Amino acid sequence: MTEAMKAAYVFPGQGSQSVGMGLDLYRNYDAARAVFEQADKALGFSLSKLCFEGPEDELIKTVNAQPAIVTVSFACLEAVRSLNGGLPPAGFVAGHSLGEYTALAAGGVLDFATAVYLARERGRLMHEAGQITPGGMVAVIGLDEEPLAEVCRQTGTRIANINCPGQIVISGARDNLAQAVELVKERGAHRAIPLQVSGAFHTALMQPAVDGMAEIMAKLNFNDPAVPIIGNTTAKPLTTAGAVKEELLAQLCNCVQWQRSIEYMVNDGISNFVEIGPGRVLAGLIKRIDRNVKIINIGTAEAVKSIA
Repeated sequence: MTEAMKAAYVFPGQGSQSVGMGLDLYRNYDAARAVFEQADKALGFSLSKLCFEGPEDELIKTVNAQPAIVTVSFACLEAVRSLNGGLPPAGFVAGHSLGEYTALAAGGVLDFATAVYLARERGRLMHEAGQITPGGMVAVIGLDEEPLAEVCRQTGTRIANINCPGQIVISGARDNLAQAVELVKERGAHRAIPLQVSGAFHTALMQPAVDGMAEIMAKLNFNDPAVPIIGNTTAKPLTTAGAVKEELLAQLCNCVQWQRSIEYMVNDGISNFVEIGPGRVLAGLIKRIDRNVKIINIGTAEAVKSIA
């Protein structure tokens, strides 16, 4: 990889949403405004108004939060792309769980309208799967992967996200998860933080969502990535449309290997990461994975202007 290509674009997942996100982009950049208009048209309702005005209890619903985050993230990217001398070209793109859908649009696998439609359907199907078997997710702080994996084996839960050293998310049915929380505290975890999600994401309890997404995706055209996409479940590059489809289905029921994804890119020569989208969650995780890399966050009109 040449020096000019040593940058990776990374896109946030569910949990980064907040009322008001994207409004400054909409007001200041025609390219961003066009993204919000495409989203509203593709989904058949004013997602942009929900992003800008809320109410929060509607925005945080999985079916709304997922397309909203994809939309704001892609609007950030398009705003930067509309400026001369913006970002360095990407050697890789990657997204955290839901963020993988923004990465698909950024990497040319899907057009944006299709990506946001798929994100909405993913959110709907994941919520419905969570209604069938109620579950949740808990971020465990300060316990290593192996003792945590043993807790999961004992309680019927699963490791759902390996985010960075010292932060791993577990997922499962509600009763099992409550038992796991007690055990991780006994094993010395510093904290166990419940996440605001509507189900046991990244576990086998999401199989109904896999079935639904497979049916929807079979009707859509996927392109081979123009830029390699680091898959959540393999932490390796996806370079064909077929591999992308397999990944999108696999990640619903399997662990997001975020730490290993970042390590792969660093080992391949990436020294600059650009977090594109609302919030700064990924920047914090990446700093804990490797303190030597440079991280830029682009989530507001002001940040876009500073890049220009």
